[in-house]
Amino acid sequence: MENQPKLNSTKEIIAFLAERFPLCFSTEGEARPLKIGIFQDVVERVKDEMGLSKTQLRSALRIYTSSWRYLYGIKAGASRVDLDGNPCGELEEQHVEHARQQLEEAKARVQARREQQQAKRREAGEETAPSRARKPVRKPATAEGAQPRKARSKPDAQPASAAASAPRQTATKPVTDTSLLQIGQNIKVTAGKNAVDATILEIAKDGVRVQLASGMAMKVRTEHLQF
Repeated sequence: MENQPKLNSTKEIIAFLAERFPLCFSTEGEARPLKIGIFQDVVERVKDEMGLSKTQLRSALRIYTSSWRYLYGIKAGASRVDLDGNPCGELEEQHVEHARQQLEEAKARVQARREQQQAKRREAGEETAPSRARKPVRKPATAEGAQPRKARSKPDAQPASAAASAPRQTATKPVTDTSLLQIGQNIKVTAGKNAVDATILEIAKDGVRVQLASGMAMKVRTEHLQF
């Protein structure tokens, strides 16, 4: 007996009772209602074991019988059990009602603590949010007197030297007779001052349907076509 380890925490004591009396105590699930006077039975059965004192056992049983899972088990029609799991009579109505009130009060305390914690978090968030909003935005440092960087040229803009070195476009002439046109023929389509490459898809009386190099198909009048 002297070599047995001592049980110090309530959790360890309840685990010991559940292992020693599995038909009476449990560590998981809904607990069974205990026989009235079970404390004295436990003292007699585990006397001098594991170095347990009456004070430790009484404290562990108090916590065990006030747990939510034990209070859930105190309900009408349930039977109390002794250390060996033998029925010891059904629960009285006043005991069931007392357990229900204890459970409701315990839930209310937990809910109140949760709401209090949420309120503290909200208050902390309201205090820190303005400081983040007022944080100045850093601007890139520039040398005193430095000229602002010029905007990049548009993609279609070309320097004069590049324009001069670009190959000259081949001279074109306007289409005056659609009988000279054929489907699949490459042709130029004027759009403002520019002429773009296109391929003839269809020749009709009211115009010629072409497909541009970009893939877009459109119908244009004869005067907008060039060889």
